[in-house]
Amino acid sequence: MIRYIAGALVLIVLSISAVDSRTLGDDVLKLPSEVSNFIHGSSSSDNDDDAVGTRWAVLIAGSNGYYNYRHQADVCHAYQTLKNGGLKDENIIVFMYDDIAFDEQNPRPGVIINNPLGQDVYAGVPKDYTGENVNVNNFFAVLLGNKTDLTGGSGKVVNSGPDDHIFVYYTDHGGPGVLGMPTYPNMYAYDLIDVLKKKHASGTYKSFVFYLEACESGSIFEGLLPKGLNIYATTASNAVESSWGYYCPGEYPSLPSEYDTCLGDLYSIAWLEDSDLHNLRTESLKQQYKVVKERTINKDLPYGSHVMEYGNSELSVQHLYMYMGTNPSNDNMSFVEDNSLPINSMAVNQRDADLIHFWHKFRRAPEGSPKKMKAQKQFLDMMSHRMHIDNSIPLIGKLLFGFEKGAEVLKSVRPSGEPLVDDWECLKTMVRTYETQCGSLSQYGMKHMRSLANICNAGISKEMMAEASAQACVTIPTGSWSSLHRGLSA
Repeated sequence: MIRYIAGALVLIVLSISAVDSRTLGDDVLKLPSEVSNFIHGSSSSDNDDDAVGTRWAVLIAGSNGYYNYRHQADVCHAYQTLKNGGLKDENIIVFMYDDIAFDEQNPRPGVIINNPLGQDVYAGVPKDYTGENVNVNNFFAVLLGNKTDLTGGSGKVVNSGPDDHIFVYYTDHGGPGVLGMPTYPNMYAYDLIDVLKKKHASGTYKSFVFYLEACESGSIFEGLLPKGLNIYATTASNAVESSWGYYCPGEYPSLPSEYDTCLGDLYSIAWLEDSDLHNLRTESLKQQYKVVKERTINKDLPYGSHVMEYGNSELSVQHLYMYMGTNPSNDNMSFVEDNSLPINSMAVNQRDADLIHFWHKFRRAPEGSPKKMKAQKQFLDMMSHRMHIDNSIPLIGKLLFGFEKGAEVLKSVRPSGEPLVDDWECLKTMVRTYETQCGSLSQYGMKHMRSLANICNAGISKEMMAEASAQACVTIPTGSWSSLHRGLSA
């Protein structure tokens, strides 16, 4: 028996020494997840992982209000994932309004959860840019590493070098060509792409990954993001569909009874929970894209969206470790195609998630109480605002193009690969003109951005748009949703 064991050991030693002349060096003991790489050979991306420069991350929740709980919950969860992966606070920059953890409606003051059974994800999150400091100007300044353009906040910027890797994650409401911000103006696709081009021209990163959660988020990169910038982006939806809220009231799995708002977003939960599950040295960006795409499309179910990828797809072979690090507790959890998280929850259209909140708030308030009356007013104000926008935009189209062609022009969708609009300054002008005459578009009204873009593409002047808007909007609803107290969104 001893002779047999000794012979086997000799064979093992000989075979190890013959594998492509690779040596173990001083690392006599290997973790289980590393053995496969040693035996089968490390890919170039593995070698890149070991020589990774500084990892930078920018996390931004573009909304405020307790009814938008999920966006800040997503960002807090993302921070915990990156922190557990080994990124330092000095290299993680967080934008969040920070108004939900201690909101009077939060049943667990000082705590934010992103999953019905989840732990607190709020603890320890840096408050780099909060309140009105969550704005487009600061976001762009942070990306470009330009401290002189900052207004408020911690002053942290992406002070990256040519060997560094950047990860940006944005979550909020959006619309064709636009992303919401809690402090106006909103973020327009052309301006974001211009900043990314400037960042590339500065030579201050090696590779760049952008994860984007918003309705019609594909329109932010469609026909706009060049492959030559060495940026790989994935989006929660294509250019013409909504994204989805997740872990919402009345759905499965059930939320804790005290919650009346969605805890997360479908695309975001998909990539976050996948990242929390695996050794990210073994999972590539492309593999995660496929997992997230499958979970987000929700096959054979009446909800879900098409996750898309844009930019330099060659970067997708890189391991997630390059951007997110990896949690040491997952060292033995190598990625395999069939061990992703199952689909086990219904989803809610992003644009209806706030209605779900206000409806549950109304339903649960004591009959005849001030809370009941307040919740009823909030719900009715929101519905009035929605009806106002949904009626006024089509009417403007009919006034501009005729009652027969109006709807056709406004609903027109350009071929895949083309940007939303030819003249982005015209689009902003049309938004300002509409809002001046008709009130705020707000987060819901962003769904009509394609209509306003098509008005530009049809060559309509500012004066013609102003006249049509004034005729369509004889009065503006007095509720807070239509109010312009925040200013114009463009």
